[in-house]
Amino acid sequence: MHLSLLLYFLRLATVALCALEVDLDSPDSIRSAAKQVAYDLMTFYKGNQSGQVPGILPGPPPNGDYYWWQGGALWGTMLDYWHYTGDDTYNHVVNQSLLFQTGPDRDYMEPNWTASLGNDDQAFWGMSAMLAAEVKFPDPPKGLPQWLALAQAVWNEQASEDRRNSSLCGMGLRWQIYPQNPGYDYKNTIANAAFFNIGARLARYTENNTYATWCEDTWNWLFEYGIMVNNNNVYDVADGVHIWAKEVDGSLRLDCGQVGKAQFTYNAAALIQGAAFLYNYTNGNKTWAYRIEGLLNGIEQHFISNDTRSPRTLIEPACGGATATCTVDMRSFKGYTHRWLATTAQLAPFTAKRIRIILKSSTQAAVNQCTGGANGRMCGFQWASGTFTGPPGAGEQMNVVAALSSLLSLLDQGINAPVTNSTGGTSTGDPNAGVRKPLTQQPFSITVSDKVGAFIITAVLAIGASAMLIWMSMDEGLINKRASYGLQESYDLEDMSRKRGILSRYR
Repeated sequence: MHLSLLLYFLRLATVALCALEVDLDSPDSIRSAAKQVAYDLMTFYKGNQSGQVPGILPGPPPNGDYYWWQGGALWGTMLDYWHYTGDDTYNHVVNQSLLFQTGPDRDYMEPNWTASLGNDDQAFWGMSAMLAAEVKFPDPPKGLPQWLALAQAVWNEQASEDRRNSSLCGMGLRWQIYPQNPGYDYKNTIANAAFFNIGARLARYTENNTYATWCEDTWNWLFEYGIMVNNNNVYDVADGVHIWAKEVDGSLRLDCGQVGKAQFTYNAAALIQGAAFLYNYTNGNKTWAYRIEGLLNGIEQHFISNDTRSPRTLIEPACGGATATCTVDMRSFKGYTHRWLATTAQLAPFTAKRIRIILKSSTQAAVNQCTGGANGRMCGFQWASGTFTGPPGAGEQMNVVAALSSLLSLLDQGINAPVTNSTGGTSTGDPNAGVRKPLTQQPFSITVSDKVGAFIITAVLAIGASAMLIWMSMDEGLINKRASYGLQESYDLEDMSRKRGILSRYR
């Protein structure tokens, strides 16, 4: 036999031996496979290497593929991995990362990421901190930020009128936090769904109904602006609503415009998990049961493939078709959906049978295509195709870690549902976290030298900001980050001086 042909067959045999194999009816087999995929996932993380930044995946663009928020999503995935599998190999990295990125005010507002920091970005870190409290991840030592207080800080800041500017498109959160960032004119679903999600979990964990009231208001807002639509108890969840400038009686006014109709899995999944927490918190309230059913109907209708090669497999139709391309961000959404559906099944048991069918078949399709990369077991994105489609990435590996580990919660009766402060939770909270520091500087006495210095600093910052905005406008990765958004407008008409911390209702 020709030597090159022999080497070819030897390589095929090696890949076949390395390909991910798992029996999805065996918890032990699932744990073994999840451990392999988790190992491969963590090879993308460089934050524990000398000279690198703890907590983040390589980036943000152009320095790497990943925005800051995906670090928060990674640690949520690894928290669930530990909770479901019992493997604590990466716990020290998770702990270090969640604490390192808290920012100077312990609210996941790290100044280094201001150029691309959205409400949804902050919320992903907040959801991971909340998860750490719910799964009883070891509490940090006294004096360091605590998991529950971190989640409360994120929620409190996002509940403030400063973030919402509710005179425009109602109470909904904008996508971006800072006016100079592209996307500030878009109130997107994931920012509001994540706020809803954290609030629902805080309501259940702390038994404080204030959070639940805000959840109800957020839910109603999504329907009021046509972002969520109920079609015979099949819920369509669009991507957000644009703020537009328009002329009225000769004057330029800002108002709501068209709804971004694209549907992504993680929007519906964040909402259904939050609804499940509220269903559990309200002891099986029928309204929340109906809403959960409507969201689950929508997920089955919009995000489950009927491809005969991989039936009942989770798909991302808005960006995964023949003429569309999923960004690096979008290629991680299916993993969050698996994780959040699994929790939904735990907290709203009437959904468990349906969700088990979806997650098991989808996980099988995911595993079947984990045949790529140099080790022959790296995972791709197009699960329904039945074959590996590369290149591999952290998002693709996160998806399969999440799929495998989440499935354990539906098979292993020894895995506990998320705890509360009355069922074993130990994390220390702070209901005022995030609201002590005013978001604007307080007045002070200004001298002539102050004014001269301020002029020089302002000039330097203006030049730097202009360069940053030019770079951001050229950065296709940022402009396409998770969603499209509308016309950029001047916001001089807005009263940006309204800084009153959290709304009075919370006091």
